Amino acid sequence: MGTHERDEDRGRGGVPLGGGLTTGEVARRLGVAPTTVRTWDRRYGLGPDAHTGGRHRRWTATDVARLERMCALTATGIPPAEAARAVLGEATQEADADARMAPAERTAPASPDTPPRTPPPAHAPVRRASDAPPLPSAPARSRAGSGLRLGDARQECKGIARAALRLDAAALDELLEAAIVEHGLVAAWTEVIMPTLQAVGRKWESSGEKYIEVEHFLSWHVSGALRRGAPPSAADRPGATIVLACVPGENHTLPLEVLAAALAERGLPVRMFGGALPVESLVTAVRRTGPAAVGLWAQSRATASRPLAQHVATMEWGVRGARRKPVVLTIGPGWSGRTVTGLPRPTGLAEAVAVLESVVSR
Repeated sequence: MGTHERDEDRGRGGVPLGGGLTTGEVARRLGVAPTTVRTWDRRYGLGPDAHTGGRHRRWTATDVARLERMCALTATGIPPAEAARAVLGEATQEADADARMAPAERTAPASPDTPPRTPPPAHAPVRRASDAPPLPSAPARSRAGSGLRLGDARQECKGIARAALRLDAAALDELLEAAIVEHGLVAAWTEVIMPTLQAVGRKWESSGEKYIEVEHFLSWHVSGALRRGAPPSAADRPGATIVLACVPGENHTLPLEVLAAALAERGLPVRMFGGALPVESLVTAVRRTGPAAVGLWAQSRATASRPLAQHVATMEWGVRGARRKPVVLTIGPGWSGRTVTGLPRPTGLAEAVAVLESVVSR
């Protein structure tokens, strides 16, 4: 059958018909470490209702719904023990309500005049322990159980957002690295990491800076995941070095770190100078490295400097009669409306990588 399940192989809530989800699959869907799921089971009794043979436990849609509710409560700052009591209390109330259902409604045979009650189709939502939606088996509209508006984003965004809101370092590292391995660095950044960062930023802006610690926490772990996932720096090749730096006054380095890692994946020699590089230091770095290209990142229009970009683009090096100049890329939203004639301005990560690859291969 291959690694991809067909729609008919999945039951209600997106849970496979072959016995439910494994603990690892549940952890990835919720954005927690597998050890967290096991701890909640052992310590608070939030394990699967049904036990199957063998060592591996299987989780149904109802089981996972309880864990989703647990994640939503702990993301708001409620201690795990208190959140678990609330989740179990809600599940008990729902079970009691089902038990109080009129016996006639539950057991009376249908009369000839009563239309038969047909079971819901396999893909219909199951009645759950919380109001959470069914687990999707494909990218779905998600709010990460936390008020973060993620829109039509990949399922991984939901898990990463939840882990960031809980300040769960271990789970966040695991999820970020899994996204990079599964999708590749460029797609992971464009379709998973960046939408989640933007959602956290919107939450911070709309809540009076209430979630600024979450934004810093997530950015730090993204930076670490990029460095761990990137190969060692490529050796210098004459005329092939790429210099990356933030313009003076600009400290938002994360997009430039992503670009550096993507170029390293392709074996291109990169010299990354990080945030707010002074003009004199930038000029010195360019003269010392003799790069084929220079990428200048500006997050805001206040820091984007056309005179600086033009100056770097006119710098020359090499022997007399064979001097060279770098190709200067103006990268980032700060250059919007400040286009420098003759200088490339890629609008995204994939385009920046393509331009730099073409420059180095000349």
